Amino acid sequence: MTAARRSEELIALLERRGAAVVHAAAIRIIPLADDAELREATELVIANPPDLTVATTGIGFRGWIEAADEWGVADGLKSALESGRLVARGPKATGAIRQAGLREEWSPASESSAEVLDRLLEEGVEGRRIAVQLHGAATEWEPIADLCEALTIAGAQVIRVPVYRWEPPEDQRPMDRLISMAINAELDGISFTSAPAVASMLGRAKATGRLDELLAALRARVAPLCVGPVTAARWRYSVCPPRSPSGRGWVHWPGTLPMN
Repeated sequence: MTAARRSEELIALLERRGAAVVHAAAIRIIPLADDAELREATELVIANPPDLTVATTGIGFRGWIEAADEWGVADGLKSALESGRLVARGPKATGAIRQAGLREEWSPASESSAEVLDRLLEEGVEGRRIAVQLHGAATEWEPIADLCEALTIAGAQVIRVPVYRWEPPEDQRPMDRLISMAINAELDGISFTSAPAVASMLGRAKATGRLDELLAALRARVAPLCVGPVTAARWRYSVCPPRSPSGRGWVHWPGTLPMN
């Protein structure tokens, strides 16, 4: 298991079903409550509310509201966001919006930034003021649609909101052990609850000279198990078949292990 948040809950769920769980957090979230850029963006949003706001991640949107609360401007921020349209990239962002007492107008079925961008461009954004909650960091395995650049080119006035950023964990030994266990076929599967977790693990394997061995193991013996289509999509860039929930069941790819 590579989850950084709520790992105890997920581990308990699996252990109750008889699984032996090895845990190595793949990422750590960097809080930006004290970040001057975030505060400046927040002040801009409150002073001149955007026509539309794009929430890309649940943890990022919650972090934004929490930071605003620390600064004593949470009510002002919520009022500014509520005065315009709110678009959520996926269910986690939707949940965070509703937790804040707000309501999203729309969320793409694909949970992808690309679909959000396509719809906004189709509607037309010229002259509109749009706030975009920035989404993590682009890596070799986690390319991110640059909403801000594309919207700016299309004529929108874009406010970048730098709320969410991740880095590899400070102690990489648990991840190194997990990679070794996968290579040595000591695991049946590895679960991923976010796209950055996939990128971080692959990055660590590459940095330690074991990427090819890890990918070979994941293609043949160890099943990558992903929480949803956005996380699973990251494996496309490594040509590795993942499994992720789809509707009521699981999507099966050749070469992966059965759930039961």
